[in-house]
Amino acid sequence: MPSKLPPLSSLRVFEAAARHGSFTRASKELGMTQAAVSYQMKILEERVGTPLFLRKPRQVSLTETGERIAPVVTEAFELLRAAFVMAEDASHNLLSITTVTTFATNFLAERLGNFQILHDDLAVRLDTSMSVVDFSREDFDLGIRSGDGQWQGAETHLLIPAKFSPMLSPDLAQSVGGIKKPSDLLKLPLVDASDPWWKLWFDSMGVQSEGLRGNKRSRMGIQMLEARAAEAGQGVAILTPDFYRDSLKRGSLIQPFDDVCHDEGRGYWLVYPKARRNMPKIKKFRDWLLNEVKEHCN
Repeated sequence: MPSKLPPLSSLRVFEAAARHGSFTRASKELGMTQAAVSYQMKILEERVGTPLFLRKPRQVSLTETGERIAPVVTEAFELLRAAFVMAEDASHNLLSITTVTTFATNFLAERLGNFQILHDDLAVRLDTSMSVVDFSREDFDLGIRSGDGQWQGAETHLLIPAKFSPMLSPDLAQSVGGIKKPSDLLKLPLVDASDPWWKLWFDSMGVQSEGLRGNKRSRMGIQMLEARAAEAGQGVAILTPDFYRDSLKRGSLIQPFDDVCHDEGRGYWLVYPKARRNMPKIKKFRDWLLNEVKEHCN
């Protein structure tokens, strides 16, 4: 069935005029001329099919029909106002972050509480995903992604460069009499031997990497899972040391060589649309996170 709802512009004028009992005061509130208010009321009355106001010199009063619908229209506009106030408050007070799992688990999760203590006016929603987010279509304020930092229309800040070195459990190292030289790692299964970081690291150490083909292959996709496999003694993982300092301190992982390679230009980045760079909640999180990275990863 066709909608019976009159034009919203006319209803808005009716609500103001009914509340003030005056076309003049309604026109001032709405920033319209009195003639425009009268015109909108004419449209509405024609749509309803009966007068809504009694026109008197210097004042108007509601007809019986006008009195019946005025409270309902006023309530409807109050509900709309409340809905948009809630939406605005939620937008200002909720910080939505999308992040890759490794960064969330090995860096952000244990520190995010400190941010919320400093900024208790903000609620934080954290989502972990490997997918590249379209900020114009998805409800996120900012993201943390791995890559080269070249994302069109985005403001980017490098957090942690793509550095890597082999790590394994102490028990696995002892199973071959310890790891004394880089080539000793080839005696053990590698967690995802197809990872290009392995070849880069072995090449930098002057070790022929053809032997990687003979190692057990497994693909887990994210560092966090590869690190857990290494801690469980399932193989040697190639990992970013900044993420596993606690594991190295606890001794659940060892880094047999100080040598660290870089995947030039790549790393973990803070990303958000350039148009949002001055939003207070984004500035708060950006400044806090960059400071955290500076303190803990340098």
